[in-house]
Amino acid sequence: MADLIKQTELKDRMKKIPEWELEKNQIERTFEFDDFVDAIDFVDRVAEVAEEEEHHPDIDIRYNKVRLAVSTHSKGGLTELDFNLAERIDTLEE
Repeated sequence: MADLIKQTELKDRMKKIPEWELEKNQIERTFEFDDFVDAIDFVDRVAEVAEEEEHHPDIDIRYNKVRLAVSTHSKGGLTELDFNLAERIDTLEE
């Protein structure tokens, strides 16, 4: 299992995922789509990546907006797993 990332390192890690926000012990990002179907298609793609990584985000769907929150719950904070997942999710939108 990955180790928690130290507070001093978090700022540098966040630079690699500039669309994400650091909120307490997790990173969050909201994605907006044209409609509900596009939002669900995106969630399906996120699910595939999450299964491959064996690391799953919290997902909140509000019509055409999808909010993802990522943390390593078993560690009580952020690990490499979270940043790797965020980077992979970012490539889904390209």
